Amino acid sequence: MDPITNGNGDKPVETVVGGRYLEMEQDGETKTVKSRLSGLLWHGGSAYDAWFSCASNQVAQVLLTLPYSFSQLGIASGIVFQLFYGIMGSWTAYLISILYLEYRTRKEREKTDFRNHVIQWFEVLDGLLGKHWRNVGLAFNCTFLLFGSVIQLIACASNIYYINDKLDKRTWTYIFGACCATTVFIPSFHNYRIWSFLGLVMTTYTAWYLTIASILHGQMEGVKHSGPTKMVLYFTGATNILYTFGGHAVTVEIMHAMWRPQKFKAIYLIATLYVLTLTLPSATSVYWAFGDALLTHSNAFALLPRNAFRDAAVVLMLIHQFITFGFACTPLYFVWEKFIGLHDCRSMCKRAAARLPVVIPIWFLAIIFPFFGPINSAVGSLLVSFTVYIIPALAHMVIFRSAHARENAVEQPPKFAGRWIGTYIINAFVVAWVLVVGFGFGGWASMTNFVHQIDTFGLFTKCYQCPPPILPASPAFANSPLPLPNNFNLTNPFSLSPVSAPVAAPAPSFFLRHHHHHHKA
Repeated sequence: MDPITNGNGDKPVETVVGGRYLEMEQDGETKTVKSRLSGLLWHGGSAYDAWFSCASNQVAQVLLTLPYSFSQLGIASGIVFQLFYGIMGSWTAYLISILYLEYRTRKEREKTDFRNHVIQWFEVLDGLLGKHWRNVGLAFNCTFLLFGSVIQLIACASNIYYINDKLDKRTWTYIFGACCATTVFIPSFHNYRIWSFLGLVMTTYTAWYLTIASILHGQMEGVKHSGPTKMVLYFTGATNILYTFGGHAVTVEIMHAMWRPQKFKAIYLIATLYVLTLTLPSATSVYWAFGDALLTHSNAFALLPRNAFRDAAVVLMLIHQFITFGFACTPLYFVWEKFIGLHDCRSMCKRAAARLPVVIPIWFLAIIFPFFGPINSAVGSLLVSFTVYIIPALAHMVIFRSAHARENAVEQPPKFAGRWIGTYIINAFVVAWVLVVGFGFGGWASMTNFVHQIDTFGLFTKCYQCPPPILPASPAFANSPLPLPNNFNLTNPFSLSPVSAPVAAPAPSFFLRHHHHHHKA
C-alpha cells in the first residue's frame, strides 16, 4: 500500500505506514539501557509480535477440551473439522484485516490521527457501513469477548483443582478472578510482547506433554472409541472446534498495535498452521488413549496420572490463561474507556481504576456457569459464528458490491482466491455454512448440552465434574461395631419403615407331615 499524503504536499503521514502510538515515538531521544530493555520486553509492534499474539491467543484452554470434542465427533471428523475451520478462520481474519486497512486509509485521507486512539472492529463497521452495522458488531463482539474472558477464568479454576483439590473450583474462581483483575494495568496490545512469547512457549509444552504422556500411558483398560453416537454430541464437538479457530475477534486491536499493519494479511494463516501442529497430535493421542472416558471428563488433565510433568503443564496453562484473559478483556477495557470518556487519558492509574467494573460481571458469570467444555460450544455457536465468520464475510460483500468500490479498494483480492468473483463465492459459502451448520445445528446441539449440564449440576455448582469425596472410616466404627436397633432392616438398611417382629420358625414335624402328604399323592 502506498503512503497516504496529508494533502498539503508534505511528507507522508507516518501513522498510515507505521501505525505507531504517540507514546512509542522516541525520535531524537537518547535511548538508555532502561528504555532499550523496556522496548525489548514491553513495546512490541513487529510482525513477529503479531504472530506470537495470534498464535498464543488462538490456542488457549481449548487445547484441553479438544480431546473431549474428539470423543463426541470421532477421530476422522475431529481432524477434518480442525483443518476446515482453521482455513475458514484464516480467511475471515484476512477479511477483517482488509477492512481495517480500508477504514484506516479512508480516515487518514480525512486527516484523522489515531496516535492516541485504538481502532476497534465496531468502529471499522461504523466508518464503512454505518451505525446499524456498528451496533450489531459491537453487541456480538463485546458479548463474545465477555464470555471468552469467563471461559478463561473457568479454565483457571478447573486446572488448578488437579494440583490442589483442598479447595473447590468455585473458591479457586474467586481467587483467580482477583488475580486476572490485574490485567487492567496493561495499557494495550503492543505491551503484550513478552507475554505473547511466553504464552506460546507454555502452550507448546502443554500440547506436547499431552501427546507424549498419552502415548506412554497407552490405552486404558477396556477403552472404546464409539464416537460419534448422537447428533447432539456431534454438533457440540464441531462448534467447540469452530470456537477454537475463532479467536480473531481481537484482530483489529492486534493490527493497530503493529508498526506496519499492512503486513498482517498472512500472519493469522501462519499462526493457524503452527497451532494445528499442537492441536492435532495432542487431541488425537489423548482420544486414542482414553476414548469414551473423555465424554465425562472435558478437561484432558483429569485422566492423565499426576506427576511433575503434569503439574508443570497445569501451572504453565494457568499463567497462559491469565495472559489470554488479558487478550479477551483488553478490547472490553477500550470500549468501556471510550464510553466513559477516559480512553485518551494519559494516566494509567486512572484508566486501571476505571477498568475494574468490567471484571465484575466476568467474575459473576464464571461462578454461575462453571461448565468447562460445554460453555465453549455454546459461545462458539451463538457468538463466534456471527462475530468472526458471518459479519466479516457479509460486510466485505456489502462494502465492495459496487464496481467503483472494487476499483478503489486499498487491497485487491489475491489471485489464488479468484479475485473478486472468487472472493464473493467464498464469502457466500462461509455465511451459508456457518449460519446453517455453526449457528443452526451447532446452536441447537450446544444449547441442548448446556441445558443438560444445568439440569445435572445446577447453576452456581460448587465443583463441576469433581469426583465425590472419599470419607475415611473412623477407627471407632472400624474396631467396635455399634449395636443395631431391634427394628433395623438388615436387608434394606436405607428403609425408614420398621420391621415387624420375627415369626417363630415352624417345628420339624411340620416338614415331615408336608413331605409325607406329597409322597402319598
